[in-house]
Amino acid sequence: MAGPPCEFFPLNRVAIVGVGLVGGSLGLALRGRGLARRVVGVGRRQASLDRALAVGAVDEATLDIRAAVAGANLIVLATPVGAMAAVAAQAADAVSCGAVMTDVGSTKGQLVRDLEAVAGDRFRYVGSHPMAGSEKRGVDEAVPGLFEGALCFVTPTPSSDARAVAVVTEMWRSVGSRTRVLDPAEHDRLLARASHAPHLLAAALVNATPPDAMACAGPGFRDITRVASGDPRMWADVCRHNRERILDALGSFEREIRVLRTILAQGGDPELLAWLESAKAARDHHLRP
Repeated sequence: MAGPPCEFFPLNRVAIVGVGLVGGSLGLALRGRGLARRVVGVGRRQASLDRALAVGAVDEATLDIRAAVAGANLIVLATPVGAMAAVAAQAADAVSCGAVMTDVGSTKGQLVRDLEAVAGDRFRYVGSHPMAGSEKRGVDEAVPGLFEGALCFVTPTPSSDARAVAVVTEMWRSVGSRTRVLDPAEHDRLLARASHAPHLLAAALVNATPPDAMACAGPGFRDITRVASGDPRMWADVCRHNRERILDALGSFEREIRVLRTILAQGGDPELLAWLESAKAARDHHLRP
C-alpha cells in the first residue's frame, strides 16, 4: 500500500459526523489507507454506532459530538444537508482552533454560506461533495472503495483558507476520488441538472406508473427508477436547499417533453428518429462506460 500522499497525512484525529453509507465508507477508506491515526464516529443512535465499530468504519464512537470533535484535525459532516448547519453550530465551540471542517452535502450554495458563518475565524471550513453512494443506507452498506474513481467537487470561496482547501482536496484524492474545484453556485446549477432533477424525475415516473404496469417492469424500468428508492428525507432537504436551480432544470425537461409530445402527435417518424438519435449520441459521448 502506498504511503500517505503529502505532508498533511496521516492526520492524528478525524471526526465523522454521521456514520452511514458515505460516512462509514470514508472511515473505512481513511483507516484502510493509513490516512488517520484515529477515526471517531458520531451518531444519534448507539445501535448504529455499534455497527460502525463492528464493521471497522471507526476506531471509536460516541453520541457526544462535542467530545468527538475536540482535538480533531479534520471534521467531516455526513448528515443530511438540512441538519449540517445546526450540527456544526452545536459543536463549534469544542472544535480546535485551526481545525478543518468539510461536508459531503449534495448542495453547496446555502450550505457553504451557513457553515462559513458557523466557522467564523475559529476553524476553517471548505465544502465538498463526493459523487458516490447509492439508494442504500446505513453503515452495513459501507465499502472502502466507494470513492474509487468517483468525481468529488471541492467548493471553496474567496474567503477559504488555502491550506484547508489543500487538506480537503488531498483527503478526497487519497481515498481514490477525482477532484474538481468549483464555485458553490455553479455546483448547484450543474447538479440540479445532473443529479437533483433526475432523482425527482425517477420518483415522478414511479408515481405515474400504476401497480399493474409496475408488476410488468423489466430491468430498464428498474435502472431508470433506482434512485427513487433513496432516503426521502435527505432528498427533501436537497430540494429545499436548491429549489430555484431544480425548478430551472425541471422547466428544461418540461420543454423537451413538449417537443416529444408534438413529434408523436404529428406522427413525424423522421423527427422521432432524429430526437432519439440525438439523445443516444449525447449520452454515448459524455457517459462512456
